[in-house]
Amino acid sequence: MKTVNAMGEVCPVPIVMAKQAIRELTAADTVEVLVDNPTSVENLTKMAVQMGYPVRSEKKAEGEYRVEMNVPAPDQAAGDRDAKENISETEETPVSAAGKTVVVVSSERMGEGNEELGTVLIKAFTFALTQQEVLPDTMLFYNGGAKLTCEGSPVLEDLKKLEESGVEILTCGTCLGFYEIKEKLAVGGVSNMYEIVEKQMNASRIIRP
Repeated sequence: MKTVNAMGEVCPVPIVMAKQAIRELTAADTVEVLVDNPTSVENLTKMAVQMGYPVRSEKKAEGEYRVEMNVPAPDQAAGDRDAKENISETEETPVSAAGKTVVVVSSERMGEGNEELGTVLIKAFTFALTQQEVLPDTMLFYNGGAKLTCEGSPVLEDLKKLEESGVEILTCGTCLGFYEIKEKLAVGGVSNMYEIVEKQMNASRIIRP
């Protein structure tokens, strides 16, 4: 078993440390990651699931969590991921017609200036997005934008429609925690800075309202 001590580290450091440990493996093994908050547990679990690794977690004590991933041999892991991606490409219809389109929302309002106008504009933008023939692949919400995916958001219903249409909606977990609104998340999933960067790096176009 390989142990990664990420106690005291904040997003996305635990994920970076876990990925590094996985890359260093030369044979099938178990990677144990120690963290001190439930958000890191969620992020690591999500990463493991995306990579196809069996994963489990436990709370050992207050402020002490353990995430365990069963990582197959490198060649087998790569083969499994390739097969999974091929099946996904065959069975799923891309939302975006040409490459990945990512919408990045960093504020609960659109543009600078009058706040009331900014709220009107972000509502209009989100509604207009639902009416497009070609939808974005992913919408990322962070900083003040995290409030838009939570209960009471003026664009919540339109975001739910977009999600139902196949748009991936992700909100920064650190931001939800900072604003103390994590329990109010009402659409999409919780993300981390590693994934947020990855989504933008792999996008062919990025839209920032």
